[in-house]
Amino acid sequence: MKKLLIVYYSYTGGTAQMVKAAAEAGRGEEGTDLRVIRAEDCQPEDMLSADGYIFATPENLAAIAGVMKAFFDRCYYPLLGKIEGRPYASMICAGSDGENARAQLERIATGWRLKKVIDSLIICTHAQTEEAILAPKHIPESDRARCAETGATLSAGLAMGVF
Repeated sequence: MKKLLIVYYSYTGGTAQMVKAAAEAGRGEEGTDLRVIRAEDCQPEDMLSADGYIFATPENLAAIAGVMKAFFDRCYYPLLGKIEGRPYASMICAGSDGENARAQLERIATGWRLKKVIDSLIICTHAQTEEAILAPKHIPESDRARCAETGATLSAGLAMGVF
């Protein structure tokens, strides 16, 4: 059985909703064991035990969230040369456009020599004021469906040996 690991961080709940949708859909695929772990809890051995990954993070100040960056900092060198070629996807909950966070995350994945198998998904909440940025987020069903598609696609692809 293939193992899919979703590593995420969420502060206002938007990214958590995205992860929930991806995980529920991914768990619906036979042949894949799916595990969700918060970025602050993920260790290199968690990454080594998985066959593929979904990384999910909010965009903070035009970058990935600090907690997600700390996960990459903690795991990057212990995993260098050990997870090459494994498939991944990423999901970003953005307030503006999410492009810098996407680029940052993809650059880290490129350093690990991971294989991007699904275009990075950016869900934009358009939160631009302090009040809107700090408020709990609600991700619309149409966007959660896009996240579900990411989870199901990566899970099914792993199970079938496509990725």
